[in-house]
Amino acid sequence: MKRIACALLAAGLLAGACDDKDSSPKAASPAADVAGQRGQVVSTDALATLSAGQVASYLGGLHYPTTGARFGVEAYRVVYRTLDPSGKPTTASGPVALPRNGRQTLRTAAYEHGTNPVKAGAATTDPKSYDRATAFYLASGGFGTVAPDYIGLGLGPEAPPYMDHASEAATSVDMLAAADRVAADHGRKLERRVRVTGFSQGGPAAMALGRELQKQGRLAAIAPISGPFHVEHAEIPAMFEPGVLDPKESVLYVGYWLTAANRTHHFYESPGEFFQKPYDATVESLFSGNSTLDDLVAGTPADPGRFLTPAAIQRLKAPTGPLAEAMRAIDGTRRWKPSAPVRLYAASGDKDVAIANSRQCAADLRAQGVSAPLTDVGDLLHGPSALASMPHILAWFKTLASVAMRTASRRLRAPSLVTIAPR
Repeated sequence: MKRIACALLAAGLLAGACDDKDSSPKAASPAADVAGQRGQVVSTDALATLSAGQVASYLGGLHYPTTGARFGVEAYRVVYRTLDPSGKPTTASGPVALPRNGRQTLRTAAYEHGTNPVKAGAATTDPKSYDRATAFYLASGGFGTVAPDYIGLGLGPEAPPYMDHASEAATSVDMLAAADRVAADHGRKLERRVRVTGFSQGGPAAMALGRELQKQGRLAAIAPISGPFHVEHAEIPAMFEPGVLDPKESVLYVGYWLTAANRTHHFYESPGEFFQKPYDATVESLFSGNSTLDDLVAGTPADPGRFLTPAAIQRLKAPTGPLAEAMRAIDGTRRWKPSAPVRLYAASGDKDVAIANSRQCAADLRAQGVSAPLTDVGDLLHGPSALASMPHILAWFKTLASVAMRTASRRLRAPSLVTIAPR
């Protein structure tokens, strides 16, 4: 997480590349206003208007690849109505990025972001955000793109429910509805079928969104990157096996997840049941979304053995009850049968999310009769695995779009079969 933040979120940005008038978080509308109005737009602000050259400069300033990026981008900061994990009305935010390619009808893409424990570090609020860069990259490649902040990040009012994939999928579906309205306000239309990708936390979130879109007949493709698809039997064991994962990164991930998941699944009454002193007194406020990355790094120890109690480590290794339910809710995103094409991407050198997660996801899909080839992008760390994967995904999404266009064209040209009645 720290490495992602340092290498991607905090990378240098060329001054003036984005016409970002106000990147500070704003208070969202009261939750009581949103009952029964999911996907309704609360506010829209101009986020950036960039030429193709400015997009290239912006991405280059973040050390983001530009392969496949062709068009300028116009982007909007959108606040919209949705539901929190308990089903209560709330608001969420995210950027909608549209290509400046002269087309009225746009192919649609959704990007599900990776771990971000800092509310102000979301795509909506941080011009140096890797997630904003991804939205701009896909839009510059020709796709009308949504990049939800999820509940509680960006301009969302709550603490973020980290790794709650049901709410991530729901709020992403609601953002797609909001994006339809934003696009229409600017004379554009988003295609109904959606190509979905996501990185890290966003890998299983992309699978969860894909499942919901498939129910609606809207799923075009899924391409997750380096996702923790198998927390119980891949990620947690790797966390406690010496030399497999970065211990400090594991501390940040497990602290964020345990405090967030406990708000929904209630597997501890007091933080002291899971966290050693003195961290038990500060961990919940530290991971509330209002800390800075520096706060998180300084406020946590170097390895899980000094952060978690021995009893907590044993509970994580052999979970039961609500803790097991929380883990299996994450792992369940790979247990369905996509009817759209799926490709997986991961890196064998990843020290944050073990590649075993993606291998297991591919095996689970194969058992369902789904071919989901896994591309190992090499001996790369976690953040770089996303940078290496995105050009492949953009090129694949474009290929799928071209095939769909050719198929539709052939259908239009194909002669109808007509039965002629004898005279």
